[in-house]
Amino acid sequence: METLSAQELTARLGTTGYLCDEALATVTYLALRMERPLLLEGEPGTGKTALAEAIAEALELPLIRLQCYEGIDATQALYDWDFPRQILHLRALEAAGAGPQDRQSVEEAEKSLYDQRFLLARPVLAALQQSPAVLLVDEVDRADDEFEAFLLEVLSTYQVSIPELGTVAAATPPVVVLTSNRTRELHDALKRRCLYHWIDHPGLAREVEIVRSRAPEVAEALARQVVTIVQAVRTDAGLLKPPGVAETLDWARALSYLGSDQVDLATASATLGALVKYREDADRVRAALDRLLS
Repeated sequence: METLSAQELTARLGTTGYLCDEALATVTYLALRMERPLLLEGEPGTGKTALAEAIAEALELPLIRLQCYEGIDATQALYDWDFPRQILHLRALEAAGAGPQDRQSVEEAEKSLYDQRFLLARPVLAALQQSPAVLLVDEVDRADDEFEAFLLEVLSTYQVSIPELGTVAAATPPVVVLTSNRTRELHDALKRRCLYHWIDHPGLAREVEIVRSRAPEVAEALARQVVTIVQAVRTDAGLLKPPGVAETLDWARALSYLGSDQVDLATASATLGALVKYREDADRVRAALDRLLS
């Protein structure tokens, strides 16, 4: 994997459209140099997942994503066996006369079922096999304690054991990015294994810069007005789901596609579905638009 300085990494991320501040750029650089997982926490929409995508693009590495959810276990993360192909393989052996005529042929048939060609690599195993790669473990806070313990073991050794095939170890540790929306606290043992960074919503100037970088079709004046409104909307503690940067980009693009060069009351009200995703939030923002546009 290519070795970059902190400044070169920041510049390379910038070419993908991901603009990060000095603190985030530094911890990302250190995670790469120290070969440590990077744990990113923050509100939804602050760019945690986007950073993993930008790292993969900037370093020209494959991105392998493990989306966590309630009830996920090691099987969904590691591997499974292709049962339909195994059945077809057994039938092919029978058709070729390699049925269970004797003990030796039975043992050989059973052994052949657990060949590499029947192995279905899930994200963690795929990342170990394909490394150097970027492994994104998204929304790890949605998984349970047992899955956390499994991740901790894998991230400590970068290898897994497959009873039928043996141990698979990464020749080069993958770049691991874990994200959490902090719906629950992660265990200290997992946090100790990682470098940690909390990502806040960007300030006004940086968010304008992000919009201009990711959506260059949006005029600068419109981008600044959109971001100013979004920043004000986020301070409304009554919102069920404050808009993230992704929603800012969607709203700016929506207004631009409608030919707007500035935000007006009618167009803003009609396009709020790009910015907020709950009816109550839309009603609250719509009621505040007069004040926000004044």
